[in-house]
Parts: sequence; structure tokens; C-alpha cells
Amino acid sequence: MSRVCIQGLNIRFGGHEVIRHLDLDVQSGEFLVLLGPSGCGKSTLLHSIAGLNPISGGRILIGEQDMSQAEPSARGVGMVFQSYALYPHMSVHANLAFPLKMAGLPKAEIEARVKRAAAMLQLDALLQRRPAQLSGGQRQRVAIGRAVVREAGVLLLDEPLSNLDAKLRTELRRELKQLHARLGNTMIYVTHDQVEAMTLATRIVVMHEGAIQQIGTPAEVYERPRTLRVASFVGSPTINRIAGKLNANGQFQSGVLQLAGPASAPAGALTLGVRPEDVMLGAGQPFEGRVELIEPLGGQHLVWLRCGDQALCAVLPGQPTLQTGEALHFGFDARRLHWFDAEGLRLE
Repeated sequence: MSRVCIQGLNIRFGGHEVIRHLDLDVQSGEFLVLLGPSGCGKSTLLHSIAGLNPISGGRILIGEQDMSQAEPSARGVGMVFQSYALYPHMSVHANLAFPLKMAGLPKAEIEARVKRAAAMLQLDALLQRRPAQLSGGQRQRVAIGRAVVREAGVLLLDEPLSNLDAKLRTELRRELKQLHARLGNTMIYVTHDQVEAMTLATRIVVMHEGAIQQIGTPAEVYERPRTLRVASFVGSPTINRIAGKLNANGQFQSGVLQLAGPASAPAGALTLGVRPEDVMLGAGQPFEGRVELIEPLGGQHLVWLRCGDQALCAVLPGQPTLQTGEALHFGFDARRLHWFDAEGLRLE
């Protein structure tokens, strides 16, 4: 296992600054997920740790050693790419063995490592096949296996599941989590998929425009987002955003919606964030709305409401019983509201 410590990292491509003075401490043995939209710098950061991108400033320490300018082969990391990056003319066995042969390991050691990796990733029956004879999920297992055979202290995974269908993503996500539990090594995983981040991570790093917005456990990032941007990106369906104003009497007003605002906030513009599961429907709730759309999802369904100019999403269990166009009352769980100031920063 290896700790990865990034200090004051700067990455510039031409005149464009992609990463700005970034600090990040990845603890030995943790599963850290870099989460953010396309173009936020997460893959650039991962490739810089691997030594595939040059850095403009700062340091990258791997296992307490400064690897900022070291060659990729000297960094002691394994890399898994989105595109599999397998040799099409080689068998699965040869693909797994290739990095070990390049490192000059004895044949017996190579065979032992390939056997362990194949057993771990359920590739035993596929060792003589070539990549063209494999499914997408099997190819990705081989790509992961090629990183695993190196027995590196750090595994770097760049959106490894994004080319797979939904069923395969779910299966491989579970296998990756089990693999981490067995290996116990440090994993840094890049994704724009919040479900992957929430289910896999020990900690999540939410990034935007080359900067870290928040670092925390999945529960911390979901339950206590530091910014409106984090709150909006983490969670599916996305959080309901209600823009309005807090008056001098502490009442928050947004169109026809009015409710008590946060006690510590001064009067002015605020945004209320409400998770769809915290929207409550039924008689006795204070607001009135109309059902615009219902989306069945099997074990639960989404109900889209319209209240004046405000659209809201609620999550309900089971099969739909409401009808499109139906009027109903709704409210919010007051214990689980998220308030943000005019700059998008969380208010307590």
C-alpha cells in the first residue's frame, strides 16, 4: 500500500491552466474517487500522478518519495484506461504477462502472478482467447488484471466502466469494490458518474474547473454539501433548487412558496436545496401543486410537480398511484433542508 500526496500542483497546457495549486492527500489503502463533470481536470490529475502528463509546479509524492519528474515505469503504479488498451494480437494470458516480461521478472514469478490475477478476476477460462473474442466486461477485467499483476501499491483507474452497458457497470462496480477489499491497495478512480462515486468511494473529491470543491465520505458530501454546485452534482435525481429571498422577519419567499429560513442568515438572496426524497406529498402539507410528469423506475417512481413557476421532483416508493394533471399538497422535511447564500456557499 502507498500514500499519494499532492502538494501545490499546477498543470498548464499552453496558455491554459488546467489545475491550479491543488493539494490532496490520499491515504494508504483508501479508495478515493475523483468526481466531476467533463473538463474539470480529474483525468488530467490522474494522468499526472501516473507520469503521463508533465506538471508545471508542485510535487507528487508516492509512498513518501518525490515522483514529480520520475518516469511512469518508476512510479510503482498500475493504470487502467477507459479504452481497455489491450494488445489485439495477444491472448489474455500474454496481455497479463506483458508488463511483467518488460520488467524482467522470472518466468515462474510471471506465471504465479498471472494465475493469481486470473483467479481473482474470473479470467481462468479465458486465458487463451484474444480480445476480439471477449465481451466488453471481459476486456475490462483483463485491463484491470494487467494493472493488478504488477502488484503496485497504487492503482489508477480512468473511467474504466464508462464504455459498458448498465448491467455490466453494476456487476463490475461490485467486483471492483470486492477487489479493493481483497488487495487493500490504494485506488484512485476517475468518474463523472455519481452512482459509481457514492458506491465505491472511501472518500469523494468533487472537482470543478481544476479546483477541489469538497472532499469527504459519500455520506458527508451528500448530506452536507459545502456549495450549491456540489449539492447539484451529487445525487440522482438532482437536488431541487429554489431561488428566493429571505426577508427581515426570517421568512423565505420564492413565488408562491413561503417558509421559515435559516436562523443565522441575513436578509437577502438565498437558494433552498431540497433532495427529492425530502419532498413530502399528501393532505396536511402546506403547499399546493400539480403533477406534470410521472417516471416509473420499478421499485420507486419520480413525481414532477409544478407550483407556480417552480418545478420540483419527489421520489416515492412502489408503483405510481397519482395521475398526470392531478392537484396535490406537498411540503418539505424541515430537518433536511440545505440553504445556500448568494455566492452558493452553504449556510448552517
